[in-house]
Amino acid sequence: MAKSDRPRDMADTREDQPLSWSARWSLTNRILAVNIFALAMLAGSFFYLDSYRTRVSEERTGQTENDVQMIGSALASVLPPTRQALAAKMAGVDGSRLRLYNAAGTLVLDSWRAGPITYQLRDPEAEPWQKHVARFMDRTFDHIVGADPVVRFVEPAVDTLASWPEARDAAARPGQVVSRHRTAPDRTPVLSAALDLPSVGTMLLTNNVREITRIVRAERFAIGVVIAGVMLVSILLSLFLAQTIARPLRHLAIAAHRVRLGRAREVVVPRLPSRRDEIGLLSRALSDMSQALRRRIDAVEAFAADVSHELKNPLASLRSAVDSLGVVKDPALQTRLLDIVRDDVMRLDRLITDVAEISRLDGELSRARFERIDLGPLIEGLLNAREERGRNGEVRIAFARPYVNTAVVYGDGARLARMIENLVDNAVSFSPPGALVEVSAVGIEDIVLVGIEDEGPGIPTLKRDTIFHRFHTDRPDDEEPDRHSGLGLAIAKAIADGHDGTIEVRDRSDGRSGAYFLITLPRAPKP
Repeated sequence: MAKSDRPRDMADTREDQPLSWSARWSLTNRILAVNIFALAMLAGSFFYLDSYRTRVSEERTGQTENDVQMIGSALASVLPPTRQALAAKMAGVDGSRLRLYNAAGTLVLDSWRAGPITYQLRDPEAEPWQKHVARFMDRTFDHIVGADPVVRFVEPAVDTLASWPEARDAAARPGQVVSRHRTAPDRTPVLSAALDLPSVGTMLLTNNVREITRIVRAERFAIGVVIAGVMLVSILLSLFLAQTIARPLRHLAIAAHRVRLGRAREVVVPRLPSRRDEIGLLSRALSDMSQALRRRIDAVEAFAADVSHELKNPLASLRSAVDSLGVVKDPALQTRLLDIVRDDVMRLDRLITDVAEISRLDGELSRARFERIDLGPLIEGLLNAREERGRNGEVRIAFARPYVNTAVVYGDGARLARMIENLVDNAVSFSPPGALVEVSAVGIEDIVLVGIEDEGPGIPTLKRDTIFHRFHTDRPDDEEPDRHSGLGLAIAKAIADGHDGTIEVRDRSDGRSGAYFLITLPRAPKP
């Protein structure tokens, strides 16, 4: 199994691709745009008003056509002398005006002559400013919905049948009602209906139906108030939402920018502990990341300082020996100085090798392809190689090999071998001659335990964490310095961490002197 095959965060596997047209918009503008777009869709209800106005006009036109038919039937049933009064009475019921023309097209009857004036066309210039605003909104509304233009209603200077197109059409088609829709100077509708009855003449019924305009304006005002209220609330909520999202994101961006510049030793990234949403998770993740980055930078700086210090000691000894070779004439002393030079060179070589390995260890483990590794054969082969090379000296090593495929982990075999090699080497170096180092590996449920137990002096409790620090060593002064760089346990711990495992130090279980290193690794599931 490759390490790259492990589950990864969505942030690692998916890259957001912003829309090109909104890529330059700020988050606040995007939130406002989305909400205003929704309001614009709500404003589309104004188009409903156009169909509503058309429906009301058609109903009122139909009523006018029914009225002219009813009035015509009534006039046909009475004597001509009584028609004037009857016409005035019937037309006044709904505020209409009735005209009657004879066959020659002359006006012979007008309901306004025998009765009151039922409607009056208003002069727009004489009305208050509120009416001008209302008419402006009417024109704007008609322009938006694309309403068809309506003919202006004008009273003819000479009132004859020929002055009214609908009356002429009705006279040409007796018995059929012909209607027209016009607008008064104040943009209120004027409906007219004409009907020709041979026994009566050609009738023309007109009416300034102002209630249609009042109804439509009232509906429009109600919808406008709702949209305005919703828009106000939406904008306020959008601004509130933008502030709760954009402002903390801006603070996080500023903090991240300061971290990138690295001008301040400690950059405080707000953690927003009161927020339990994605912004809070992001802020805490960035805060943890910045702290981890700072710790890594500190570790790198400390590591560089430690490397510099560790290199200076053998270099100083090497320089002193080389300088002395130029002035010493005694062959025995020269041989001794050459031995010192050889030891220092070997020490530098081992130190540089270990420094190079631990410096690239994290990167190599992150790119390594993990495979199923049976630790039993791996450890057995490692111990046999040590025995053949004489790496154990006078120390004996015993290995309790597990059953095949019972201690299997996912990992890099070479790195796992190096981890165990370092721990075994550490145990051998601290064990007295003739001592026994016991190595074991066993799989228990979902973990694999690898133990290395020696008979050395043991490790005090207070030092069980520091022994894994880089360049830490508690070795005797008389031990050969070129054999150990102080990085062996640090490398082992880094390898264990890279395999999602741990290393801990305990006392021996039998109470005797010595140390017990326990490695815990995740167990690979059965194939």
